[in-house]
Amino acid sequence: MKGSALKPLAAAITLAISLTACNSTSNTSGSVEVNNAVVAQNIIAKNANNPFFKPYDTFFGIPDFSKIKEEHYLPAFKAGVAQQKAEVQAIIDNPEKPTFENTIEAMEFSGDLVTKVASVFYNLTGADTTPQLQEISKEVSPMLSALGDDISLNDKLFQKVKAVYKQRDSLNLSTSQARLLDSTYKSFTRGGANLNEQDKQKLRDLNAKIGKLNLQFGDNVLAETNAFELVVDDKAQLAGLPDDVIASAAAVAKKRGHEGKWVFTTARPSITPFLTYADNRELREKLYKGYVERANQDNANDNKKVLAEIAALRADRAQLMGYKNHAAFVLEERTAKSPENVYKLLNRIWPAALAQAKAEEADMQAMVDKNGGNFKIEAWDWAYYTDKIRVAKYSFNEQQTRPYFSLENTLKGVFYTANRLYGITVKERTDLPKYNEEVRTWEVYDRNGDLMAVFLGDYFVRDSKRGGAWMNAYRQQYNMNGVDSKPIIVNVLNYPHPAAGEPALLTFDEASTLFHEFGHALHGMLSNVHYRSQSGTSVPRDYVEFPSQVMENWMTQPEVLATFAKHYKTGEVIPQELVNKIQAASKFNQGFATVEYMAATLLDLDWHTITDTTPKDAAKFEAASLKRMGLINEIAPRYRSTYFSHIFSGGYSAGYYSYIWSDILGADAFEAFKENGIFDKTTADAFMNNVLSQGGSDDPMKLYKQFRGKEAGIEPLLRSRGLLSQ
Repeated sequence: MKGSALKPLAAAITLAISLTACNSTSNTSGSVEVNNAVVAQNIIAKNANNPFFKPYDTFFGIPDFSKIKEEHYLPAFKAGVAQQKAEVQAIIDNPEKPTFENTIEAMEFSGDLVTKVASVFYNLTGADTTPQLQEISKEVSPMLSALGDDISLNDKLFQKVKAVYKQRDSLNLSTSQARLLDSTYKSFTRGGANLNEQDKQKLRDLNAKIGKLNLQFGDNVLAETNAFELVVDDKAQLAGLPDDVIASAAAVAKKRGHEGKWVFTTARPSITPFLTYADNRELREKLYKGYVERANQDNANDNKKVLAEIAALRADRAQLMGYKNHAAFVLEERTAKSPENVYKLLNRIWPAALAQAKAEEADMQAMVDKNGGNFKIEAWDWAYYTDKIRVAKYSFNEQQTRPYFSLENTLKGVFYTANRLYGITVKERTDLPKYNEEVRTWEVYDRNGDLMAVFLGDYFVRDSKRGGAWMNAYRQQYNMNGVDSKPIIVNVLNYPHPAAGEPALLTFDEASTLFHEFGHALHGMLSNVHYRSQSGTSVPRDYVEFPSQVMENWMTQPEVLATFAKHYKTGEVIPQELVNKIQAASKFNQGFATVEYMAATLLDLDWHTITDTTPKDAAKFEAASLKRMGLINEIAPRYRSTYFSHIFSGGYSAGYYSYIWSDILGADAFEAFKENGIFDKTTADAFMNNVLSQGGSDDPMKLYKQFRGKEAGIEPLLRSRGLLSQ
């Protein structure tokens, strides 16, 4: 639940297709193919200085960010789209009998230019966006979605794919080839290839509407997030806040034009410490409501009608495709297989988590009453009193951990762990291209000393970056069509900037996020597959968080902590007494953490199991959903509907459950390391060879069983959260 891996852009257009679509007419004649080739050539000829139209003249082929300008994207996308249309048309026009090589592999090999451009564009729109990039996105996303429709709804192409698919049992394909054939065929059938012409046009129209609303939803959330600020002009109102948090708020205030004041925002690095430590209850309430009421203000950025229409249109599209609802359509391709299976899993965990959360609330209320407080605990009190109880129970709060988890030392701990497990080493470079001056870059070498990847780290919050933490790829690993592609992987996080002259100090939880995201990075860097579309984190959504959840476990191990958790001033290793407190407190407040997350998960499923294609009243629907699950008023879902970007403008619709699904795998997998030794080479090699290196080249649950020797059990997760007796 720390963050996520955005699926690397093996087919960057897949991301765009999930965002938007537009009406277009498939063109399949040879003359159009020639025109597309000419279009691409003409654009390239007229834009000779466009850096996308030639190999990057940089170390390791890193995108040449210093030369890439905003005006380069549209011509490059247009040329890339025309090029891929020409490549696909060549497959259609090939007079030879359809084969795996001339049809399925030929499709896989197409689209190099559009993938190259999109891998930069969509990375930057998330990590370092500008108003101009946002405007370009509104033009590019429909263009790419139209390309996707032109391919998936092209009947002549589908007939060739189908002809190969019908021969699959006699083709003697390798596992990865068979999986590529299966996924290619399903991409057509799930993209509407079996629909009649009238329904194909309806699908295009639905895709267009959904895509436009996806973009609007995301823009509204970003606008609301950036617009809200809590300005404090009296330092006395900051009582309880740590000095570094106050200093950071002063820096934000200066940046936002409030010199001499303090500004807090709804960004996690700002709101979390404020709600945890600020004594001023009135200001906690104001900031909390600023967060949970985003895009729910009945203003120009309100998302209630937008999201309700998205959900209804998705239901309509699913039924057009022959599915009961959107969740049924989505989950068919996930390891969970059906919404019923997900509900069943969640309902096994929910009662214990809710009971624990209610007990936690009762403890907080008892503390308020004991100290003469004349009020009932509310949602904006939870983090504050949780910290008070944690201190009372364990003599521990997370601020005690900051001196021992500088960003610099935590990076050393991450790299040390990866070296012990998989033999990789890193070398930082300060002279490599970067898209923002805050980005850091490392060469990554395998255990044989060969350069295997370049890793970028982008760690600090800024207005041009969306919230959260994630991994993505500027280039994926693959070895196909004569190209041995080595990965360029990025981790993006949102830590607060340190005060001038001070190191960036992380809480234990923030340091854990660094380990989590590097788990995604390892999934991308250690990939060893043939096909681009199967590389790294190109796995089912409910499997992608699994490697990163596993990676978090090493951070808490005493052997690892001793190597990097050192006081930033004295160099003293974190005291065992503090480690014991961290471990004792690790199960504390897990009722809240689990319920907060699962409430959002259940809300997601409820929105996407509707069968009514008439838009709902969003406020009433959400209220009914929360009442049905029995959520207590003192806890809000991690994401309320109006700013639930994961599901209404990202790729997690009907899939937010994926984090806990992966958590089950992660907890069970680490049991193998605990049984055999946390750095046991045989276990680490088995994990690398069956999980990290395989990407989407085989069935993920088959790979998991090959690693673990059995299916994952739920008990390790429940134990780790204190929801099951040891």
